[in-house]
Amino acid sequence: MQKLTLTISENFYNALYQVAGKRNISKFIEDKLLPLIEQPNLDSAYQAMAADELREKEAQEWCEGLISDGI
Repeated sequence: MQKLTLTISENFYNALYQVAGKRNISKFIEDKLLPLIEQPNLDSAYQAMAADELREKEAQEWCEGLISDGI
């Protein structure tokens, strides 16, 4: 656990206090920000997508349809 000191406006603090409560502000902020800063493992996600043969077939058909439509 790390301690972080931030300077925020009184209005922002009051809004956080109203939403999260005094003893829950740190957890509230972490819960909201963590998903925004975590980097997903895109390599494994792309591998899983490529392994889905039905999805790959549908994607190929869609691409070929675009080419035949002249897009």
